[in-house]
Amino acid sequence: MNIYVGNLSYKAREAELKTAFEQFGKVASVEIIVDRRTHRSRGYGFIEMPNDREAEAAIKALDGKEFLGRALRVDASQSQGPQHFKDKMSRSRTTGARTGPQAPSTERKKPEEPRGGLLGFFKKLFTS
Repeated sequence: MNIYVGNLSYKAREAELKTAFEQFGKVASVEIIVDRRTHRSRGYGFIEMPNDREAEAAIKALDGKEFLGRALRVDASQSQGPQHFKDKMSRSRTTGARTGPQAPSTERKKPEEPRGGLLGFFKKLFTS
């Protein structure tokens, strides 16, 4: 079972988090999410525990418990499998509304104009 752990201290390390969850059973993986640009913790992470009973016990015991000076928020992680991707792709870009199957457009698209810069220069050079 995947477990979401929120309100983590920015000082928390994966090894410390793993130790806290290992009290309740085997921990398959631990990942603290970090910002790509700053490489600093974003304050949440995910734990994977193969045994659902052990995972449920860990969730009940650790939710709201203080860890490195902060009260943890521990809950079962929401799966974002293929259905999530399908839902995301079916939303309209302009309104956010769901869209159904659409008939192919009969309108011809105009060829794109060459862009400025180096790419535009080479397009003009080789297409003229």
